[in-house]
Amino acid sequence: MASEYVLEMNHITKRYGSNTVLKDVTLRVRPGEIHALLGENGAGKSTLMNVLFGMPVIHATGGFEGEVIFDGQSVAIASPMDAMGKGIGMVHQEFMLIPGFSVTDNIKLNREIARPWPLSRVLGRELEFLNKPAMSADARRALDAVGMSIEEYALVSGLPVGHMQFIEIAREIDKSGMKLLVFDEPTAVLTESEAKQLLGVMKQIAERGIAIIFITHRLEEVMDAADRVTILRDGTLVDTMDKADTTPEKLAAMMIGRGEESVIQVEKRDKQVGDKIALSIRDLWVNMPGESDKGVNLDVREGEIFGIGGLAGQGKIGIPNGVMGLYEASGDVTLFGKKLTLNSAKTALKAGLAMVSEDRRGVGLLLDQSIEDNIAFTAMQVNGDFMKGFLRQKDTRAINQYAKQMIKELDIRCTSPAQPVGTLSGGNQQKVCVARALALKPKFLFVSEPTRGIDIGAKQLVLETLVRLNREEGMTIVMVSSELQELRSICDRIAIVAEGKIVDILTADASDVAFGLAMSGTKMKEGESA
Repeated sequence: MASEYVLEMNHITKRYGSNTVLKDVTLRVRPGEIHALLGENGAGKSTLMNVLFGMPVIHATGGFEGEVIFDGQSVAIASPMDAMGKGIGMVHQEFMLIPGFSVTDNIKLNREIARPWPLSRVLGRELEFLNKPAMSADARRALDAVGMSIEEYALVSGLPVGHMQFIEIAREIDKSGMKLLVFDEPTAVLTESEAKQLLGVMKQIAERGIAIIFITHRLEEVMDAADRVTILRDGTLVDTMDKADTTPEKLAAMMIGRGEESVIQVEKRDKQVGDKIALSIRDLWVNMPGESDKGVNLDVREGEIFGIGGLAGQGKIGIPNGVMGLYEASGDVTLFGKKLTLNSAKTALKAGLAMVSEDRRGVGLLLDQSIEDNIAFTAMQVNGDFMKGFLRQKDTRAINQYAKQMIKELDIRCTSPAQPVGTLSGGNQQKVCVARALALKPKFLFVSEPTRGIDIGAKQLVLETLVRLNREEGMTIVMVSSELQELRSICDRIAIVAEGKIVDILTADASDVAFGLAMSGTKMKEGESA
């Protein structure tokens, strides 16, 4: 008897060391259905797909627990090539095309059609010629199937990104024996009309009996195209249901689903933050690869902790990087009533801004240098602090004393201030980044992904430090984080960014539905029930 499902991933558990990223997850997909896979950043979607495709990162880290059944047979998928051979394909969010090759060459890559001639029959297939007409005909059929009129002999280099996405799909359609396709955020780079066209193509593919796993954050697309929906949260299965049995609001609540939980408990303020504006942003455009912003408007009040959240690649990280002059930006930014000149990190620092970067190893730290030198470096360069005498020499005693003070206050686990930063754990490196920003004595502090890659204890200490700086020293703080619950634990207000723009600004106690809808790009209407 044939199986009801083309794919069964039963009770999948995956650990990276002591960190469990998938916990007893089951995903079952029927032939010819579009099955949406939803979840926040870090929910486990990518890891589950890595298991399905036999990615090296899975095998190199101890494999996984559970069973994968494909087309009725228990399988051990050794590699992406093995997955492809079994009839599993993927349309990647990041393009896997070769720019210098033609559309046809990209569609037929590793599946070229050869034409024999007398010498090749004697000396081997290596001497066969490519059958360009046959390859071109195959490419044309695949392009027509996705509604693309582009010439099959055109070079991929220079084509619009929307065209590239459809070429990726055409390549998968051209493969013979395809039974399951994974679409990973396929509409992220498309215009509205292109996205509508792509959803139509997905439905046509499903009508041919090919199953589709559709990973997206756009809930309206789920309601348009999907037959069933599976939601993951924190590496666990929340539910699988028919689309007819749910709504965007229910899906949003299940994706977030932790409204009453907190990372740390923060006492209520003695008095409310006033209406005086510390930072005003108008029409901010930031050209940061993968995190660009497109006309952000934002006001941060003096003395508040303001959060910025959203899914990966939607632009939340671009905002502080643009204001701080680390990436090309345009627009109007005012800090404490004075206009800030953009595109100059030194100007931003001298104006009283400081930033703890999300890239602590690439931007934030000098890994070969000591803890004390890392802490003092920026303050020396920008403000001339930790210098002494007529010749402005480095004041090693003052640096050492300040470093010891920061090591004690932030509980930086080290042997001494002279220990190289590169030998510290990730959590302690992050604390050094915070200490270096504080050495500038800033009026306004950006902290971007402050708890990424550090353990729970270190996370709590970093968050408590931010609260203390805000409450006791009156520092205005903007915290950018992929961890929504961290934002909800310590922030007064939280802006959610999607597709480079602010979708909504919510209070920390707003409903899970409101946050979920905002992260999918939709603002809850006034008076709408959660």
